Amino acid sequence: MISVIIPAHNEAAVIARGLEALVNGAEPGELEVIVACNGCTDETAAIARQYAPTVKVVETQTASKIAGLNLGDEHACGYPRFYVDADVVLSIESVRRIATVLREGSVPAACPRMAMDLASSSWPVRAYYRVWQRLPYTQAGMMGAGTYAMSEVGRSRFDKFPDVIADDGYVRLLFAEHERPAVPGAVSKVTAPATLGDLLRIKTRSRYGIYQLQQRYPELAQREAAAKNYGGGLRDVMRDIWLWPCVPVYVWVAWMSRRRARRQMSAAGYVWERDESSRQSPATTPTP
Repeated sequence: MISVIIPAHNEAAVIARGLEALVNGAEPGELEVIVACNGCTDETAAIARQYAPTVKVVETQTASKIAGLNLGDEHACGYPRFYVDADVVLSIESVRRIATVLREGSVPAACPRMAMDLASSSWPVRAYYRVWQRLPYTQAGMMGAGTYAMSEVGRSRFDKFPDVIADDGYVRLLFAEHERPAVPGAVSKVTAPATLGDLLRIKTRSRYGIYQLQQRYPELAQREAAAKNYGGGLRDVMRDIWLWPCVPVYVWVAWMSRRRARRQMSAAGYVWERDESSRQSPATTPTP
């Protein structure tokens, strides 16, 4: 049986669309989905329970994604084990493709490719992602897809999730690039922010998470940094004249997010910033 853990904090607007994609078409006994509600004060848990018995809801009063991940792990039974953000959509077909690769045993971790939904995004947001998606390091496994999976062997590389902002970044650091491929044909749909302000908030959080990992796990972070070719990536982008109007937006967001993240690192505490604009979809009624 495949286990899917979904940490969720007040995700009533979007939790159903992700569960629909996972549950519909799953064979009996093929899948267990654990929605780990952490500090929820909305209807997330009630909506998720409508998808029983495939979906199981566990709850903690602690509003923490890491608390949700660890709680989900405590209740999960199966492998491969998937960790899926509540606001992304991953189909059962993509789950099966990734699970097949992990069960073959050639790699301990894997992920889908990201499909960015920019339909509701402003031009600056679309411009940013046009550049970002062309950078070589974003094509490597576990980059922005909101989903990653591990075999039992891969999951044994660490005990509990540490208290960090970037859980996916931490897991990514534990595996060399050839150990965490993006599986062909497997796709996770990620809804992009609507406005430049929304984008800046999530990119600041991402940058903060990187800085935090660099402080706590310097050796792992140095190995990851050595594999990135920022200069070469931007040179490749600049060869495409159609991207030239987009480059200033990308550079500004990258610079400003670093600046904001550094300020937050020096502050007394971190306040989780998330994009609410991509969580405006109406709840979906469970399909019989």
